[in-house]
Amino acid sequence: MDLEQKLRADGLLKDNEVLNELLGFEENYIIQRTDMLNFSLDSVLLANFVSLVKGIETIVDFGTGNAPIPLLLTKRTDAKIVGVEIQPEVADMAIRTVSINALEDQIRVIHDDLKQIPTHFETGAVDVVVSNPPFFKYEPSSNINKTEYLTIARHEVLATLDDIVGNAAYLLNNNGYFAMVHRPDRLIDIIETFKKYKLEPKRMQLIYPKVGREAHMLLIEGRKNGRPGLRILPPFIVHEMDGSYTPEVLSYFNRVTQQND
Repeated sequence: MDLEQKLRADGLLKDNEVLNELLGFEENYIIQRTDMLNFSLDSVLLANFVSLVKGIETIVDFGTGNAPIPLLLTKRTDAKIVGVEIQPEVADMAIRTVSINALEDQIRVIHDDLKQIPTHFETGAVDVVVSNPPFFKYEPSSNINKTEYLTIARHEVLATLDDIVGNAAYLLNNNGYFAMVHRPDRLIDIIETFKKYKLEPKRMQLIYPKVGREAHMLLIEGRKNGRPGLRILPPFIVHEMDGSYTPEVLSYFNRVTQQND
């Protein structure tokens, strides 16, 4: 009996789910569904971008989905990681994914609205917050997705940029780190919202699909009550001209590097 069959027999993998290796790490698996938002390069880039300096003890991931970012962060740190996910079925997948990987001692999943964070943590209790949030503002006229799962993951239906940044600021201790992946066309909104909640933008990197193309993603990190001064990191190119991944991307499939600020 292979692993997937065993997990189905044990009730840890449901009939409408699949088990995938996490970026080729044979010892790590993630549960996914075709009708939900599967983890993508966004999460991989964010997990490698965020600063994990010495002394970090607690990390919180807003909108953790099926927990790809917590899984990837375990390659870089021994800190405790908490994923927050509002959708019950998605949170259940995340909990079972953590169990399959035997990471219950390091990763905990909270099924709740991130706006309820004050009921779970005292202010200033966390060293790092990360988020791969919904990118698109939601209006009645928005071109939404076919399923509710995808709509909630991609549009600001249940959590706005203000909700995410404001609750990150609540959680973070003085000089704590908040890192996020988002779209370049929201950059002004992002910086204004960071400033509103006293998160000083400190590092930013633009992500390009290919050389000669416009940026389609950005990574940004702020620090609670940090001093002014924004570093713009070198451009990150995802694909070669023939469509294959660049060496920088491929390196994440083999290792998750330690990055200190």
